[in-house]
Amino acid sequence: METPPANDNDDWQAQEEANAAAGPSTEQVFEGEPVPTPSEMVTARSVAVSVVLGATLSIVAMKLSLTSGYLPHLTIPAGLMGFFLPRWWVRLLNGCGVAQLPFTRQENALIQTFVVACSNIAYTGGFGSYILAMSRSSAENGGVEDGARNVEEPYIGRLVAFLFLASFASTFAVMPFRNSLIIRHHLTFPTGTATAHLINSMHTPHGAKQASKQVSVMFKTFGGTLAWSLWQWFFTGGEGCGLQSFPIFGLAAAQNGFFFDCSMTNIGVGLFSPYNITISMLVGSIISFGVLLPYVTTKAGIWYPHGNEGAYGMFIGITMVLADGLFHLLCILHRTLRAMHKRRHSQQAAQPFMSLGVEDRPPARSFDDRRRAQVFLRDRVFDPAAVAGYIALSVASIVLIPHLYPQLRPIHVAVAYLTAPAFAFCNAYGTGITDVSVAPTYGRIAMLAFGWWVGLENGGLVAGLAAGVILMSAVSTASDLMQVFRTGYHTLTSPHAVLISQIVGTAFGCVINPLIFWMLYGVYNGGDGAPDASYAKMYRGMTILALSQQGLPRHGMLLCKISFMMVLANNVLREVSSRRRWRVGRYLPCTIAVAVAFFLPPEIPIGMFMGSIVMYLWRRLDPDDARARSPAMAAGLICGDGVGTLLRSMLLVSRTRPPMCIMFLSSSVNTRLDAFLATIPTSS
Repeated sequence: METPPANDNDDWQAQEEANAAAGPSTEQVFEGEPVPTPSEMVTARSVAVSVVLGATLSIVAMKLSLTSGYLPHLTIPAGLMGFFLPRWWVRLLNGCGVAQLPFTRQENALIQTFVVACSNIAYTGGFGSYILAMSRSSAENGGVEDGARNVEEPYIGRLVAFLFLASFASTFAVMPFRNSLIIRHHLTFPTGTATAHLINSMHTPHGAKQASKQVSVMFKTFGGTLAWSLWQWFFTGGEGCGLQSFPIFGLAAAQNGFFFDCSMTNIGVGLFSPYNITISMLVGSIISFGVLLPYVTTKAGIWYPHGNEGAYGMFIGITMVLADGLFHLLCILHRTLRAMHKRRHSQQAAQPFMSLGVEDRPPARSFDDRRRAQVFLRDRVFDPAAVAGYIALSVASIVLIPHLYPQLRPIHVAVAYLTAPAFAFCNAYGTGITDVSVAPTYGRIAMLAFGWWVGLENGGLVAGLAAGVILMSAVSTASDLMQVFRTGYHTLTSPHAVLISQIVGTAFGCVINPLIFWMLYGVYNGGDGAPDASYAKMYRGMTILALSQQGLPRHGMLLCKISFMMVLANNVLREVSSRRRWRVGRYLPCTIAVAVAFFLPPEIPIGMFMGSIVMYLWRRLDPDDARARSPAMAAGLICGDGVGTLLRSMLLVSRTRPPMCIMFLSSSVNTRLDAFLATIPTSS
């Protein structure tokens, strides 16, 4: 079921209420099955499968991190494999005469949570970028003499301790916001919703006709998308080859990034996302890559050194994300204070206080919403305990991290942990709307800021890289946690069990990933054909180059101030329009969606926009069928493309080369190419 983001107008909400009332109910299908307790959700088979899958996908993720620096979403593959392995386990033991309890969707959700929390450490830990950039090998290969204080070898004991300190704090930092983001604002979190729909569909009891149709649609879409993804690989046998750069707007626009990349994930996310989000992201891409970047490029050598034009879009986008996120954070705090004031005057202080405006939320719109909210709110996590946990971990980090990386003083670590909750909330909110995490950008900003603060001569390179890991890990973990909470919300999985699975998976990842990295790093130092760690060299070179610069590029601060004020004005107008039911509110862009587009290549918003066009036409032709089958189709598209990307990445790691090349050229270039090929003699 598609759900709008926070502060949508009442007309949109009324339309969604009507759609929910008419659409099929997932929870009525599962109504006859009792919801297991948190202790019943954690079983020996789920733990065993989680450990095996966590270690396996961590190896894949680590190799990808050290080679391409890119990690595809492992959420969908984890959910799929987390379903089939336990089912095989149950069938095998039942065949041996050993009785087994039924495999539940709650177990499936917890396995997926554990595996994703474990494997994501390979990326959020910065092994292929920040950590390896500190090493002596990257310094020597980079050819830059920057002092011994800017080199730190990645010893395994230090890595394990550092990851334990950096990876857990943000889990507690965003816990007080879970009810607001999941229940009141009802953010979509498309990947989490798609995973939950996948899990629910696979566990649907036999005999539910509508659910069977959805499962059929999902698996047909999954199979077709997987085949399409693998078929594309055959035509990528060279630089610039493949269908992923289809010039749908012409070759001139394609040179600025405006092309269709044939990604079914983007189309699937577009099917989930409200029209306002996809249109806003497309507008952001046009402003950033169609207007701002071409103009700024003409000022190269005047406003900034050649090659640094991307800094303008990065800093403007970060400003917009912070402004939008902080605006909603202030709104949540305002609702909390207002709820406290009302409760005090109505003499209801004896009732349990549900913070962050959850009591303010709109009424549940369907049986599914009521059932899911009941289970999600039943197992409450004590918010003061979460705050105390974050403070305790922050204090421990302030004391211990300077011993692990002496270039960072306690004041630096304290500032990082003071700012991390705001950044974590902003990223979690943005991910809930757009399904895009900008955690790497926060890490790069922290890397530059703390590097400038410490100074290159005092070890600012290592200090900046270590601070980047702290911020990136905190921000990424926050959005990942809300994604799995969203999955747990849709699968009636206890928030207590989800939190425990997240914590245990993170702890296992903090141990297994350094071990995997240490083995691969030993091969890398031995020079036995190991990955060249180009991302690490790039990060080290980028940090050294940045530390030699002074402040933002010319007019950068002015553009950031203008962007900040425009975002605040737009959000205030959206809030007022929503409360006073002004029609203009529905036409105002979603500023965080516009901001996120500054960090993304234009082909991603283009793909999402095409998904929205498909959804719009589908609803016009057959609204009932669109409501019933669009979530299943979107889940199939995201699942199939995610597994296909993983398989293609494994082919890349194994150095298997595609046999063919498809490339798009203009007619004039093609004519010259034909003339050149005609001059080459053919072999007899």
